[in-house]
Amino acid sequence: MNAILTSLRLSAATILICVVGYGAAILALGQTLTPNTANGSLIVRDDGTVVGSRLIAQSFIRPKYFWPRLSAVDYDSASAGGSNLAPTNPALAERALPRLAALGASDSAPAPSDLLTASGSGLDPHISEEAALYQTARIASARGIQTEAIEALVTGAAFSPGGTFTDGRIVNVLELNLALDRSFGGQ
Repeated sequence: MNAILTSLRLSAATILICVVGYGAAILALGQTLTPNTANGSLIVRDDGTVVGSRLIAQSFIRPKYFWPRLSAVDYDSASAGGSNLAPTNPALAERALPRLAALGASDSAPAPSDLLTASGSGLDPHISEEAALYQTARIASARGIQTEAIEALVTGAAFSPGGTFTDGRIVNVLELNLALDRSFGGQ
């Protein structure tokens, strides 16, 4: 009987140390060193309203906004996952056709592939700088402003995710759309 009580005490102590103690220590460390990241990299307006996360894509369908990559999970973070469709699968082409039409793509102005395909998670918040620049004419027309002004906004927001080790530059769609509204009005 004494051995059972000893093993129960040891199990309780192990659970307390490994689950509660370790969890609390990691939480405190994250909140102290990187509070924004630990809380989900939320984007907050000046009035305190949370508009989204820098890490998770949102759906934008109005012509006056940049559109993100397609999502195989309808931008639902609880069911994140890619489409798992091969490039030769006809279903992939069928899914891209409505987006091609909405983008006004043509043989002379083909749409960048990241505007026609889902990311691995279905929630990638970034598109290539090329994909953002491809959309500037539509946005300028919808907002009644010069394309060059929007192109300058895209160029200013673009960054290399791997620093100097990668070729392509990307933009965060939500941050870019918020910058559009700040610069040219919106809502």
